[in-house]
Amino acid sequence: MTAEVPAPVTEPVSPASVNTPGAAVMRPAPAHRKRKGPKPRHVPQRTCIITRQTEDKRKLVRLVRTPEGHVEVDTTGKRNGRGAYLTADRAVWEKALGSNALARALKVEIPPEDIVTLRGYAETLPTDPALAPLLGTTGRPSRSPALTAGPSETL
Repeated sequence: MTAEVPAPVTEPVSPASVNTPGAAVMRPAPAHRKRKGPKPRHVPQRTCIITRQTEDKRKLVRLVRTPEGHVEVDTTGKRNGRGAYLTADRAVWEKALGSNALARALKVEIPPEDIVTLRGYAETLPTDPALAPLLGTTGRPSRSPALTAGPSETL
């Protein structure tokens, strides 16, 4: 029966720090290595209020509630006021303007003249068919009589 004797514990001490007040303490080298080259630039992320997809800030269109209570498109992304972001797609904008989502996000009742202006801006945007599942448009026919009218019944 041999008993194991623990080895004496010694801590490495820097010679400069022995009895020297304010001396620097030696620290171990960091476990990770520093990257070479420039640090990657931070890209701000924002979420579309309709699709709930996160994108780069510059890929989305910002709408701003001005201090006067109007809603306008903010092309610079820096105007004063409460902002909301929408994907640059006509179908997304139509859903936002047709529902209460935009007014709720901006916490304002949107004036009718601003809605007309925003619809005009939406007409200039392209339509992306890949966003149809996110908008709830599954390809089923609409129940609106204007859209289900036959070829002889034009409005």
